[in-house]
Amino acid sequence: MIKIKNLQCGLRLVTEELPYVKSVSVGVWVRAGAVFETPRNAGISHYIEHMLFKGTEKRSAKQIAEDVDRIGGQINAFTGKEATCYYMKTLSTNFAKGAEILSDMLLNSQFAKEEMDKERHVICEEIKMNEDSPEDVAHDLICEEVFHGSSLAKNVIGTPSSLKTVSSATMRAYMKRLYTKENILLSVAGNFDEAAVCETLERLFESLPSGTPDLTLYAADYTPRFRSKVKDIEQSHICIGTKSIALEDERYYSLSVLNNIMGSSMSSRLFQNIREQKGLAYAVYSANNSFSGDGFFNIYAGVSHDKVKKAVEGILEELLALKKDGVTEDELATAKEQMKGQYIFSQENVNGRMFSIGKNMLLLNRVYTPEEIMEKLDNVSMEQVRGVSGLITDPDAYTGVLVGGKRQSMKELMRRFTLAV
Repeated sequence: MIKIKNLQCGLRLVTEELPYVKSVSVGVWVRAGAVFETPRNAGISHYIEHMLFKGTEKRSAKQIAEDVDRIGGQINAFTGKEATCYYMKTLSTNFAKGAEILSDMLLNSQFAKEEMDKERHVICEEIKMNEDSPEDVAHDLICEEVFHGSSLAKNVIGTPSSLKTVSSATMRAYMKRLYTKENILLSVAGNFDEAAVCETLERLFESLPSGTPDLTLYAADYTPRFRSKVKDIEQSHICIGTKSIALEDERYYSLSVLNNIMGSSMSSRLFQNIREQKGLAYAVYSANNSFSGDGFFNIYAGVSHDKVKKAVEGILEELLALKKDGVTEDELATAKEQMKGQYIFSQENVNGRMFSIGKNMLLLNRVYTPEEIMEKLDNVSMEQVRGVSGLITDPDAYTGVLVGGKRQSMKELMRRFTLAV
């Protein structure tokens, strides 16, 4: 059963008890991410996430790791566009010990200059690693171009120059503003005693500061944009994208089902056409990326340099075929069953359940039960799929990005095809 409550200290808590497991996962969700940063402190949310593992008043970085191992735990964190999450999975009997380690990291991290310098170097290496993955570069670029001029265009990891301006004082000021009781959500899933969990979290996190930060985001009118980046690589990486819908949009599940049909499975149209029939790509897929206030749909393919034109044409062919012919009843039924399977598989561990209830509560201020989600997928109709298909079937509405061995104009490649048809 999923429960939502306000602790006496002012923190919100969402829990889901799973009595048939022997473990528990606890997450600390902070409404802090790239969208709330400035060009000067770009990457600070992610930098802080790293630094909270680098030592507290009573634990060194090594001691944090050793204390987690002593209780058989698994600890990690991630930073996204809109939120940062720190989480711990432990045996149910060690919940209090695991939660104490998390609270120590959030409340008592030192931000020692020596550690900050080392971790800045680590993140710069992470930036280089991402640059060495042209697929990642293409996805970063398409997001930047689709959301050009808006908060969602910001990159999570920042840049070497922006990271240099972040000091321990900058971090503390940022945390004082955003790491507050009103801006943090706790989520717990697994086998636990509710009263004990509430008492433990109340005691451990009551000293968090209070404050309601200004989380104003800015948007921009969407106009298709095109970008090409030359790298010394063996493949060209194509990414096209267009605006879609936000997480809370009632069409979310309809578009998710349509995305499955188009490009998120081995039987999808893009996979079958671009890979199986034309043999142009090893990796080809589509994705709908929804955030709390906006979203975008994108299609990716990695192909030989001399196959870019054919791949772009094949992708646009599928968009126009969808516009002309729609989807079949069999495709709709298959996609719904596959998505239900994927969802259930993701929920068969306590971390998956903790992520689901925590993210939804933080970003949407409500939680959907597994039964509700299954029902929403079951209820997606052919009429609803036809309704959302208009969001993704206009080639002229797409932004295009190409990361390849030579400069080619995605604008010309896409325009040439649309003029031909």
